[in-house]
Amino acid sequence: MPRVALFPTCLVDVMRPSVGFAAARLIEQAGFAVTVPEGLTCCGQPAFNSGDRKTARALARRTMTALAGFDFVVLPSGSCAGMMVKHYPELFEAGSADHTAALALAARTHELTAFLVHIARVNNLASEFPARATYHDSCAGLRELGIKSEPRQLLKKVAGVTLMEMEDAEVCCGFGGTFCVKYPEISTRMTDKKVERIIASGADTVVAGDLGCLMTMAGRLKRLGSDIRVRHVAEVLAGDYATPPLAEDDGDAA
Repeated sequence: MPRVALFPTCLVDVMRPSVGFAAARLIEQAGFAVTVPEGLTCCGQPAFNSGDRKTARALARRTMTALAGFDFVVLPSGSCAGMMVKHYPELFEAGSADHTAALALAARTHELTAFLVHIARVNNLASEFPARATYHDSCAGLRELGIKSEPRQLLKKVAGVTLMEMEDAEVCCGFGGTFCVKYPEISTRMTDKKVERIIASGADTVVAGDLGCLMTMAGRLKRLGSDIRVRHVAEVLAGDYATPPLAEDDGDAA
């Protein structure tokens, strides 16, 4: 049986473990053995985006060591997957052992929905999730990895889900990692525009593949008094409607 290393990501581990459990169930149901290796911490993206290549390289080496020996590496995040696939090889000198290891890891690494569609070849999902759902395309997943049709293809296989496309689904939600901290006013205006599109879609649930985007949209929707639910795509695909939506009972944490 092919062995899959699930890299849950920092945000999932700390803020939304249900996403990791849902991802693991989906991978196991597709016929793979799932392990969360010891030694995983941050993928290094915050350091990389801030120009701290030394820290990014150290975290990349730690991650490559922890993920050695697995047939596939799967992440419920286009952002972190993009870091490992696109940017790990950039951190090391071509021809070095680290560069070779980074290229090998990149070839085995997949965002969750892309893995389920292209590697696991999932044709049906024995799950149910009643929702009029609209999907937000996160920047890294779309622009670095080309993920667009995969989550929608899978969502259509979930009983009870009706997809309702929002206008400007591909436009940034305003999170952008440290962007929302460095440029809060611009970030808030972008989030407000995204929320307008979500509300106008007529959906009762907004779905995405990156927790940073979801937390940003959930927090803004809550502050506006909206009852639109916010869910990670893994939770919907796994039929996990028992876990409360983001920002439902977490005060202003999101």
